Order: sequence, then C-alpha cells, then structure tokens
Amino acid sequence: MATKTAEGATSGTEAGTEARKDDETTTAGPAEDQGTDEQAAREQAAGEATEADGGEAGDATEAAGGKAPSGVGQGAGAVVSAALGLVSLSGGWIGTVASAREQLVGQLRTSSTASVAQQVKEVYGDAWHTTALWAGLFALVALITGLVVLARPAFGTPGRPQAAWIKSVAWAGVSLGVIGLLLAVLKYSDALLGLPSTG
Repeated sequence: MATKTAEGATSGTEAGTEARKDDETTTAGPAEDQGTDEQAAREQAAGEATEADGGEAGDATEAAGGKAPSGVGQGAGAVVSAALGLVSLSGGWIGTVASAREQLVGQLRTSSTASVAQQVKEVYGDAWHTTALWAGLFALVALITGLVVLARPAFGTPGRPQAAWIKSVAWAGVSLGVIGLLLAVLKYSDALLGLPSTG
C-alpha cells in the first residue's frame, strides 16, 4: 500500500514537472516568435527602402544616359586650354619654324641692291609678323577651348556641379588666351616691338 502511494506520488511529481515544462515552452514560444516576426519585418522594410533608393538612383542614371559623366573630358579640355595659352605667349615651336622659313624666303627674294628698309621688312618684318600670327592662332584656340569647358555644364546633366579644379584651370586657359591674343595683335600691328627705323 505504501509502495503504491509512493509510486503514485512519484508519477504525480513527474507529471507536474512535465506540465510545467510544457507551460513554459508554450509561454516562451509565442514571445520568441513575436521577436522573430518583428525582426523579419524590420529587415524586410530596410530591404524595401534600399531597393527604392537603388531604383531612384538607377532611374536618375538611366535618365542621364546610362551612366553618370566622369568629367575626364572637361578636365582634359581645361588642361589643353591652359597649355595652349602658355604656348601663345612664346609663339611655340611651330611659330619659330614658320618665322625662320619666312626669314629665309625674304633673303632669297630680296636682291643685294635693295634698299635697307626693303631688306629689313622682307627679312625681319615678315618673320616677326609670322610669329605674331601663329601666337594669335594658339591664343584664339586656347580661349575658345576654355570657354567651351566652362560652358559645358549648362548642356550636361542637371544638378551635377563642375569640379573646382576644372573651373580654375579653364579660367587660367581663358586668361592666358586673352593675354596671348592681345600681345599677338600688338606685335602684328607693330605697336609692340615694331621694326626699327632705317631713315
């Protein structure tokens, strides 16, 4: 009789323990499921926001023509403009060669019996004007190139600013072009370093 009672008590205790475990599992289960569901909802919302941002950026890129311009062409144009402006101040190698050729032609065309004024004009004057002409051409190209680079953003992607260094170099090219063009006009018109008087 005592054995049966002990067995019953033991069975009752085991059953109670199992019931508690089931209750704890049941109670803990929904809380964990709720936390997992909230986390999944947050991840899904973040993924949708990222996709929306990517879609908008993709639409803007497609509207711009497939890919955003890098500005390499504008930078190269600005550097070319500044380089041509510097060349215009010295006349460049082409100007030197053209001047030497014109001087040689003047010597061949001028007879030994020509007056001093005629010899100076044919040998040195025409060569000087040729140098001024080539310098003016370089200055004009530098000026036009710099202005094109500065005006390019107005015809490009809206809202994409031009890099500051590109603007600076382009303005330098424009400035050098203006100075070179002015000097070329003064040299060609003999207002600057004109031919010496032979009278």
